[in-house]
Amino acid sequence: MKKEVTLNMTQKQINRYHVIMDSLEGKLTVAAAAAALGVSERQMTRLRNGVTKEGAAFLIHKNKGRSPAHTVTEEEKQAIVETYRGDKYEGANFLHFSELLAEHEGISRSQPTVHRVLKAAGIESPKKRRRNKPHRSRKRKAREGLMTQLDATPYKWFGGNAMFTLHGGIDDATGNIVGAYMTKNECLHGYYEVMRQTIEGNGIPVSVYADLHAIFCSPNAGKVTVEEQLAGKTVNDTQFGRAMKELGVTLIGARSPQAKGRIERLWETLQSRLVIEFRIHVIKDIHEANAFLVDYIPKFNAQFGVEPELAEKAYVPNTQELDIVLSVKETRTADNGGVFSFKGKSWKIVGGDFAGKTKVEVVASARRGLLALHKGQALDVLPYIKPKKASKPKAERATSRPSDDHPFRRSKHEIPLYSSDLAYPEIRKMLEDVFLAKYA
Repeated sequence: MKKEVTLNMTQKQINRYHVIMDSLEGKLTVAAAAAALGVSERQMTRLRNGVTKEGAAFLIHKNKGRSPAHTVTEEEKQAIVETYRGDKYEGANFLHFSELLAEHEGISRSQPTVHRVLKAAGIESPKKRRRNKPHRSRKRKAREGLMTQLDATPYKWFGGNAMFTLHGGIDDATGNIVGAYMTKNECLHGYYEVMRQTIEGNGIPVSVYADLHAIFCSPNAGKVTVEEQLAGKTVNDTQFGRAMKELGVTLIGARSPQAKGRIERLWETLQSRLVIEFRIHVIKDIHEANAFLVDYIPKFNAQFGVEPELAEKAYVPNTQELDIVLSVKETRTADNGGVFSFKGKSWKIVGGDFAGKTKVEVVASARRGLLALHKGQALDVLPYIKPKKASKPKAERATSRPSDDHPFRRSKHEIPLYSSDLAYPEIRKMLEDVFLAKYA
């Protein structure tokens, strides 16, 4: 006589139960019953033995009605939703949010799980889906160090309405960030600091890929006609271009944002993540941000970097003094007292032998201050006030001075005091005008 079928069985399990019972009652052979259920005879024998001992309940999976061990509880779902809706992680994309939950809140859940929980609560990810691109991606360089992409992006990194510019460099082969530095505006000083981090951390890259910004390329570069070129006319390098030539780096100009798409995608990622990281770590100004980036870059590279096609690196060891190379250099004529003019002021060279007018190379370094290169030596320079001839007093003219928060004013603390020589107000003011000027 067939045993009673349990209420929790599905129709498929009920049909299987009846076939097994027919086999037990001798209505079907084991082979025929196995063929009817689509199982092997050995499996059929196991099913017969199980039903004989436990009845129809043997065919019901033992985990039925039991919650999986990895099930997200209602309390945990509520905690995830309430945490995301708070101010601390506002604007974080779902992948970054799942990482922050594990790091700061002790909730270790995968991105798909967090996505399902938040979407069920009616929360949409701020990260838009990437559209199909109409152009082909350029193949990565085979070796690390063959090409470094440079760019800068202005953004509201600290919230509010104030915009600050993050300069960055990314290795084309691995996608690793090789340098990052923040200033108020896009400037020569920011790119020099990125190159300093790149060279000190890895070595000198073979080439640098950047846009046609005036920092990299002279606006007159495309205005020289063929006739002028044949006549020997050339366009002077920018200060950045001159520095790259001294280091032996090839400077390549990109004619569209898509051409340097890897660093453009980097900005999307950092704009999504860094704002949240700055908020969590209570970072509110440029100097705190630059200190934070030193430790953040290795963590970022470990997560997003890829292996290059070839393991051997192409970086070249540096043998030059970066403070001298990554500077602004101009030629001036010094008199027999070693006095020359630079940026509208007079300066005197300390030491050196000057007889008559002598050509010197003036070096304005953000870390070393103002120097003069003469006969292979780097000589210190001090402000010099020339004696003035007696003259009739002139009536004072009314002048207007921009307020301290005017966008074209520069903070006097944007260039750190790397050297005691920078304590001279004249030298500090000159360096700010040189390195932090807003390029057209």
